[in-house]
Amino acid sequence: MACRECAEKALTAVPQQNHADFVRGLLYATAAAVAGLILYAAFEIATGIIIGYLSLAVGWMVGKAMMKGSNGHGGRRYQITAALLTYAAVSMAAIPIWIHYASSHRQHSSQQQQLAEEQREFEQESGRRSDAPAPARPSSPSGKALLTLAFLGLASPFLELSSPVHGLIGLFILSIGIRIAWQTTGQKLPALDGPFESPPRPPAAITAG
Repeated sequence: MACRECAEKALTAVPQQNHADFVRGLLYATAAAVAGLILYAAFEIATGIIIGYLSLAVGWMVGKAMMKGSNGHGGRRYQITAALLTYAAVSMAAIPIWIHYASSHRQHSSQQQQLAEEQREFEQESGRRSDAPAPARPSSPSGKALLTLAFLGLASPFLELSSPVHGLIGLFILSIGIRIAWQTTGQKLPALDGPFESPPRPPAAITAG
């Protein structure tokens, strides 16, 4: 409830946004997105349970961190950035999960190769030759392979649609997490009502002398 003059003073007193606030908010939000990615991946790796509700926590973390870094400033570019970071954090969490399962499979294969090598050495010591080829050394991933992995990570929420029910539920929960980040980073303006006209004064009473 304010008069016109008070409303104008309140609006002009709102701190103006600057580039430094946005950069600081971006850094805070990026750190929160990385933390959310680690949380999302670590939970699934540790428990083996896929729970999409962590997307809500990631969206909240990103939004709150961006507002903290920007000193409470919000707006359209903050909302777009927070939404993109939330999506990237949740989708890219699939990469460490894939690496974990691939590493487990590779470890199992290496154990089998080790047993085969021990058997081959035993045969050579016994004077018998083995025609089994030597195991190939794993090659380091190339830049193209890393880009392909990153692209698959970003597309992972849609790749889950191979199982329609599970994929649609995951996308729905992810959209809610993105919406949380979007709403959290909205621009906050003071709520002002007014100006209001003063009620007319009642006519003065005429008294008889």
